[in-house]
Amino acid sequence: MQAELDRQFMKQALEQAQLAALAGEVPVGAILVRDGQVISKGFNKPITNHDPSAHAEMLALRQAALAEQNYRLPGTTLYVTLEPCTMCAGAILHARVDRIVYGAPDPKTGAAGSVMDVFSSKQINHQTIVNGGIMAEECGQLLKTFFKERR
Repeated sequence: MQAELDRQFMKQALEQAQLAALAGEVPVGAILVRDGQVISKGFNKPITNHDPSAHAEMLALRQAALAEQNYRLPGTTLYVTLEPCTMCAGAILHARVDRIVYGAPDPKTGAAGSVMDVFSSKQINHQTIVNGGIMAEECGQLLKTFFKERR
């Protein structure tokens, strides 16, 4: 049951990633979910927004925090097509997201196990559950195609 829900929400995150690609951005998308309902969405916009922090995860977190008038987002799961970087991992922890589900690993900047694992530190007062590799092939292929077309 949870595996099917994870795939369903990852498909929605992939739709966001495709919007990023259409905008000429690195195709990463994110969906924030609580109680089976999407509460926010985001896709990469650092080029469009002239903002190095405008990653998909950051935009989804900001949108949800504004909507809920609270920077803490307990009871949520963040679905993202690419393993979060350290900046996004820090924001996810500060927002008190319960769980993160990511698609493709990021062997260059991944902070959920590929390069480092920010989420495994027991010194941090909030623990976020991490599930990686959900639809990894589809998520990774979108990135590979995007970069291949730009070379």
